[in-house]
This record gives sequence, C-alpha cells and structure tokens, in this order.
Amino acid sequence: MNKPQKSACCLLVLLLAGCGKEAEQSDAYGNFEAVETIVSAEATGALQRFSVEEGQTLQVGQAVGQIDTQQLALRKAQLRASERALTQKVPNIPAQLSAFAEQIAVQEQQLATLRREKQRTQNLVADGAATTKQLDDINAQIALVDRQIALTRQQRTAQASALSTQRGGIVAETAPLAEQVKQIDDQIRKSAVVNPLAGTVTVKFAEPGEVVSYGKPLYKIADMTTITLRAYVAGDQLTSVKVGQRVKVLVDSPNEQYKTYEGTVNFISGKAEFTPKVIQTKEERVNLVYAMKVMVNNDGSLKIGMPGEVRF
Repeated sequence: MNKPQKSACCLLVLLLAGCGKEAEQSDAYGNFEAVETIVSAEATGALQRFSVEEGQTLQVGQAVGQIDTQQLALRKAQLRASERALTQKVPNIPAQLSAFAEQIAVQEQQLATLRREKQRTQNLVADGAATTKQLDDINAQIALVDRQIALTRQQRTAQASALSTQRGGIVAETAPLAEQVKQIDDQIRKSAVVNPLAGTVTVKFAEPGEVVSYGKPLYKIADMTTITLRAYVAGDQLTSVKVGQRVKVLVDSPNEQYKTYEGTVNFISGKAEFTPKVIQTKEERVNLVYAMKVMVNNDGSLKIGMPGEVRF
C-alpha cells in the first residue's frame, strides 16, 4: 500500500471513530428514584416484635411487628367492669310494676263483687226487703273502689315513667364506656404493625425492644418493580421528546459498557429550572433545563440514586 492510500485509511478510521463516539452521546442524564412510603407506628409502647430488614420484599397486609398492648388490655378490662356495674343498676321495670298490676286486679275483683251486691240490693229494695240507705252505702263503696283503681293506675304510670327515666340515665352512662371500649379495640388493632403496600424496604428506623410513640417512623418502603429516571433536557431538545414516547435508558455496566432498558416518558415539566449540580447534560454550559420522568420496568438491577442516561 502506498503512502497516499495509508493516509486515506487512517483518516477514514478517525472519522469512523469520531462518528461512533458522537453516536454514543445521550440526550438526557439523571438519577433513578422511586416513591418511598414511610411506615410509622400507630400506637405507643415497646416494640415487642419487628421482623423488617433493609432490602426485604414485603407483601400488602403482611404482619411485620407488634407493639405492646398490655396497658390497653388493662384499660379495656376496667371499662368493661364499670359497664357491668352500671348495667346491674338498670331497674327491672316489669318486675317493679307487677305489684301495681296485682293491686289493681284485687281492686277490680272488689269492684265486681260490689256491683253484684248492688244488683242484689236493688232487687231487694224493689221487693221492699231492703232500704235505700243500704243501696246508697253500696254505691258509695263502688265509687271509693273506682277512685282507688284510678289512683293505683296513676301511681303505676308515674312509677313506670320514673323507672324509664332512671333506666335511660344508666344507659346514657354506659354508652360512652362502650365507645371507649371500641376506641381501645381500634388501638389494639393498630398496635399490630401491618405492611400497607407491596415493595422493598429501603430504610429501617427501629429495632425490636425500642419504645415507640404514635407517628414514629419504623421503616421506609418503595415499589421497585417500576422505577423512575428523573432526567433533565435543554429547551432545544423539547421538540424531540413528548409524553408517552418510548425511549432507551442506559446505565453503566462493566468494561465501560452500557446496559439498555426500554422506558416510557410519562412527565415533562412545563417550567424550566437551573441544572442540578449532580447532573451532567449534553451541553456543557446549559443554565436552564426541563425535568422529565421516564418509567422503566426494573429487573432488580436498578437502584434508587443510580445514574442513568436517556436516548430519544
């Protein structure tokens, strides 16, 4: 090969290398993130059991811990005892009114006897065998028994009203106790630490045996099956990307290679912001960029905070 041919070949190799390097330039750069949920204690007490470790995968509704409920159980027993004591004070209205019913029955029997006696006396007066005074006396007795029956019935009504009022007052006193028992039952239920969503534990904040209070963070969990790459693009790149567009996501791999994933753009900010310090963009001196989010199905290799690149 002569010297001009060698020079041409070297130039071609350099051009191809330059083109290849340029082709490897990505359009956006960023870091992976996920929605992390902080699971906090919903009760106060010693953390008797807590089986959570960072990196562990948890299912929805999985029981992962238990907060001591001894004091709650004692409080519930006390409320139940108070409720029973009040219930025993509730009057037995039918039993207490039965005496009035028996008294009225006796009086009505006396009245029936007097009415029969009146009828007999009327017959005797008609035959001249009895005086009208005897008839008047019987009528007076009948009137007296009628008043006694009316009075007994009034007393029965008044007593029934008083007993109903007494019973209503006691029931009114037991109602708050029953509601407090329901409240404690709810607190006992919430003393069990139950995982609220499927995902991977990213941070653990507590250990078994610690005394926790309501609202204290116990651990942080994130659904890592789909992870988000938050990347940044310059304004002149916005025409090359849109929401719903399929893009390539690249992450560093051994031997200076890239591992490629398919991603979908699901958000592009409508407001520019200054370039984050940790982000390198395609243009070295871009001051304002637009945030975008790319959803990527995670095969288990992608982690929160990892850098990634996007090619449109």
